[in-house]
Amino acid sequence: MTSSSAGTKDRRLGKGLAALLGSPLDEEGNPTQSESSVGGQSKGIQTLSLPVDQIENNPFQPRREFNAEEIASLAESIKSHQQLQPILVRIVDGRYQLISGERRLRATIHAGMDTIRAEVREADDRLVAELAIIENLQRKDLNPIEKALSFKRYIDEHKCKQDDLARRLSIDRSTIANLMRLLELPESILDLLQDGKITAGHARALLPIGDEQVQITTAKKIMDDRISVRATETLVSEMLKAEEDQETGRKVVNATRQKRRQASPHLEAMQQELRMVFGTKVEIKSSARGRGKITIHFSDGEDFERIRAMLTDESRPKLRVAG
Repeated sequence: MTSSSAGTKDRRLGKGLAALLGSPLDEEGNPTQSESSVGGQSKGIQTLSLPVDQIENNPFQPRREFNAEEIASLAESIKSHQQLQPILVRIVDGRYQLISGERRLRATIHAGMDTIRAEVREADDRLVAELAIIENLQRKDLNPIEKALSFKRYIDEHKCKQDDLARRLSIDRSTIANLMRLLELPESILDLLQDGKITAGHARALLPIGDEQVQITTAKKIMDDRISVRATETLVSEMLKAEEDQETGRKVVNATRQKRRQASPHLEAMQQELRMVFGTKVEIKSSARGRGKITIHFSDGEDFERIRAMLTDESRPKLRVAG
């Protein structure tokens, strides 16, 4: 790892997490070799050999499923080459509690070993929760719902805002907001997302649809017909337009408006962009002189507060300007 890439990951971890780990994590969420070189005795931290049955799970671990083949493969590696990196633990109520390295702990148990190398660190609940989030964000196979739930749990437990969590983790607020919005979808769609039958992009495209049953039906169509994310966004946009026309009693768009739409792809692109950002119907009307208005629809009081928060939040995701 170059010094430049190490510095980038240190910034992404945040000062508190970097202080806890001593260095950034690798792509698997494990401490890098640089941590080993600065850890141990030089930092006054003793590496212990702990019985695996005396280590409690990390209560803030968002990951619920671990790939059995990966654990078995790692177990074989540990048996052949021993454990290359210690796990991290802390002491809570006189017992050891896991901070980082659950895959290594599970693999050690799978390998039939009774003990595992571990470093004992001091960390409060909030810091451990933050580390669990960062560790799992860096794993490519963690599903977006597990990530979103970890954000929600942290925000609920620590009574903070998305901005606060983003600052503490040194990540973009939009990453948190976009994932947490997925939790607004029906359970059946979240199940499809967790099972990998649709992607997070598909799920985000369904958010502007106000009717849960329509969302579910559309999700099934996406899965059955293997529709791409871009095609899904177009499909949802067409559905919203048809619903808008039905609500106003207009079955056919008049020729003047149709001509203006054909002449203003920029306006159409911005309208679609706003619908995806706010997760609801958005209308943009413009006159020949360039004046106009933007109408944002909301379904109830809670939906209104969600949109209001987005509009008044200085760190909200920036809109792309369609070209």
